Amino acid sequence: MALNRKLTRSSTDRAVTGVCGGIAEYLGMSSLAVRLIFIFLPVNLLIYIVLLVSLPESPRSL
Repeated sequence: MALNRKLTRSSTDRAVTGVCGGIAEYLGMSSLAVRLIFIFLPVNLLIYIVLLVSLPESPRSL
């Protein structure tokens, strides 16, 4: 069974730009946990900026 998941920025679970929300959706975990991990990573700002620029935004769902 193939998984057709795609890593995108979340359009619904966003605190700032949806990067952490998108990662949380992709990994199937809490967005709070992903945000806490990003807070404690030493190079968090660099990683966040790279992901912000490179990840497309997910389509909005109604």
